[in-house]
Amino acid sequence: MVFSGQYPPATVATSLTVATEIDTLALAALAGDPGWRRPVLVDRDLLVLATGGHGDIELDFESLPCRPGTLLRVRAGQVLRCPCPQLDATVVRWDANALRGLDVDPDAVPTWWQLAGEDEDAVISEVSQLAVDAVRHRTIPAARGLLRHQLAVLLLRLTLAGVTGSTSRPEEDTFRRLCREVERGYRHTRRVEDYAARLGCSVRTLTRACLAVTGRSAKQVIDERVALQASRLLAATDEPIARIGRGLGFTEPTNFGRFFTRETGQSPGAFRAARDQPLPDGAARPRTVVEPRRIHPQPSGPPR
Repeated sequence: MVFSGQYPPATVATSLTVATEIDTLALAALAGDPGWRRPVLVDRDLLVLATGGHGDIELDFESLPCRPGTLLRVRAGQVLRCPCPQLDATVVRWDANALRGLDVDPDAVPTWWQLAGEDEDAVISEVSQLAVDAVRHRTIPAARGLLRHQLAVLLLRLTLAGVTGSTSRPEEDTFRRLCREVERGYRHTRRVEDYAARLGCSVRTLTRACLAVTGRSAKQVIDERVALQASRLLAATDEPIARIGRGLGFTEPTNFGRFFTRETGQSPGAFRAARDQPLPDGAARPRTVVEPRRIHPQPSGPPR
């Protein structure tokens, strides 16, 4: 694997052999197979910076256009696929505890951003330096603090891109709170009443907030999150369908099948069977959910 542009090849080859809480690697190293026949279930947080070529990266079944300077924020638990051999990208990867104690919110980083100008120069410089230091100081205990702060600076720079100076609407704050609770509890309950009780508000308040932000009801938002998780596991793992359903709170496989078909338009078996099929150029798989991450402001959005 070779980084293009600013990234020295020696850095890449060495960093892949080092098990650290923060490291860098080439995008191709994440693939389950050279052709990315199926999505990969990401187990650590990532930043993906495109450095060469053009193509689409499929994130949670949505194709995002990438070219040099495109940056993606990928969260642990999402599924990622890049069936474009002509696209090169650098990945910054970190464990959940790498930012503990630091005043930075990685979830505030835009999901997609086409860097340009001074922003692009600064991000490329910081990613390059982090990649070098992750290898150069890998045996020095004090380097852990250096890498943690370098990552924090990089994420803070990207977070500031989404700061507009305007205050968010009350509905957006309520929606964010709901999304956090759904992340904690979607495997156990899909009842809006349960989430309203946890948040100390009414079902009507949650529904109004979801409608204002996404155009969908609170019940739809919760069900879509469950369907997304089912889609991720069906596409990226070989876990039995019945076990996936049980893990998401469905005691009967038939109930899970009906739920998934209603949400996605495909049965679990049909969805899984299609996972190894190559995507036509420029095509995306059907979206199954409206994701909470869309409420984060973006400096610019990918073409739809």
